Amino acid sequence: MPDRPLSVLPRRHQASLPLEGLILSEPPDAEAVPMDVLFVGGGPAGLAGAIELAKLVKADNEAGGTLGDIQIGVLEKAGALGEHSLSGAVVNPVVMRALFPELKDTDFPFRAPVGGERVYFLTENRSVRIPTPPTMQNHGYFIASLCEIVRWLGEKAEALGVNIFTGFPAASLLTEGNRVTGVRTTPTGLARTGDPGSGYAPPTDITAQITVLSEGTRGTLSQAYLEWQKIGSDNPQIFALGVKEIWETLKPLDAIVHTLGWPLPRDVFGGSFMYPLSRNLIALGLVVGLDYKRTSDDAHEMLQRMKLHPLFREILESGEMVEWGAKTIPEGGYYALPKRRHGDGVMIVGDSAGYVEVASLKGIHYAMQSGMFAARAAFDALKRKDTSASSLKEYDSMVDGSFIAEDLYRRRNMRLAFQESNFYMAGFKASLMTVTRGAVPGGRIDSHDDADVPRAVTEPEPFVPDGKRTFSKLDAVFKSGNATRDDIPSHLIVGPDITPDVAELYAHMCPAGVYERDGERLVISPANCIDCKATDVLGPRWTPREGGSGPKYRQM
Repeated sequence: MPDRPLSVLPRRHQASLPLEGLILSEPPDAEAVPMDVLFVGGGPAGLAGAIELAKLVKADNEAGGTLGDIQIGVLEKAGALGEHSLSGAVVNPVVMRALFPELKDTDFPFRAPVGGERVYFLTENRSVRIPTPPTMQNHGYFIASLCEIVRWLGEKAEALGVNIFTGFPAASLLTEGNRVTGVRTTPTGLARTGDPGSGYAPPTDITAQITVLSEGTRGTLSQAYLEWQKIGSDNPQIFALGVKEIWETLKPLDAIVHTLGWPLPRDVFGGSFMYPLSRNLIALGLVVGLDYKRTSDDAHEMLQRMKLHPLFREILESGEMVEWGAKTIPEGGYYALPKRRHGDGVMIVGDSAGYVEVASLKGIHYAMQSGMFAARAAFDALKRKDTSASSLKEYDSMVDGSFIAEDLYRRRNMRLAFQESNFYMAGFKASLMTVTRGAVPGGRIDSHDDADVPRAVTEPEPFVPDGKRTFSKLDAVFKSGNATRDDIPSHLIVGPDITPDVAELYAHMCPAGVYERDGERLVISPANCIDCKATDVLGPRWTPREGGSGPKYRQM
């Protein structure tokens, strides 16, 4: 019998992106739904972009412009807006104010202003308060639920005449030459075999002069477009997995809390948060870099252990977990941005483009601002009657000349330092980068794709959830409101040579219990998937599935 390997390299077992199904070079269906501008993804980026464009068109028409009736659409895969939206979230209000200058901060769907903040370094049984790093200071910002922000933005968009299509995942880009001409949605009602079932409905083609990809983190069509057009970046994009819970508690929390250290291993990047949403409602979560080093590292289980720490146990005691969710976060920063985020008839915005600044834990206002920039570029292109890449390139120029690129550049190497150094040395480098605005140590730190990080084959430490304060993955998925049919076809493309050790890696990687190791084989339960996209980073490829599948978040 051959010796058991000492490590697993995820890349060797990952399927390629299925470009043949994601990029379709064929004319749209005769019954295609025509739009002028289509935002694919109804998160903060897509909705902010749709609102900005609708306002620009309205103002132009009132001033005697010639654009006339412009059809703006937002396509969202969830059954309702906000059901797939998850974030921390402490929000910088600068873009909300810019998008709605007529409103006051009290008019926005924020829970409360940040009233105080504390940062702790944790060991297994102790917490040591440390000075709040400048990048994590949140004075003047607001605590919010991203679900609520998205639903509110949706109401504003509809009031401006934007067409909102929920329950329609985009499965493919429609193209003509190098031009994107729209999207084809997924079919519904397929049986487990992939054949039409009793409730079958065929896909729908939606055409557009301009398609804006606002799919969120690890956008499938965004990946496909960049690969199809051979658009690279200085460094590969890297990701973290955030696992989050909402708790009803008896004891109020008086400040936002962030922690570093335990339960994360010393060589794993990440940290935790705990925010007061109301007097008796608390959001807490753990973010874990997906460049972790062992097959047994498990973000969901780390969060469960973390809640037993005295710092959290004191707050959660006698409380109840009411909602759970997870999602991936792009962490590569400035050097992972695609060299070009536009093309003929297309732009890529928000998390799909990688506009997240990890050091300050912020992405929502960058996503919204990029959507607004795309709207302005689209408006100008429509006015010129030219939606080619040469016309839409002003989108990139606006992003590159804005606070989005400035903030990412200033902190361009902070996350990358943790890939090349141990925790303490990386922390020291990050401090120097903060003080010098990135000038020291200077240059670019090379990065590597998460799937190219070897994982040592390790045995997990036994952990038995108590069902009261700590929960199994299946119990947690129930709290996500997962609405996926049990007999849905699998949307996960498994790669080659899935050994027991690879199966073990997948089982720990997935926070939703989609993958299990059963002896020598991998068992997959696709209906458990909550679309966090961690699988797409390290394991089987995620592809769009039937509309309305996945979680139904209410307060995330």
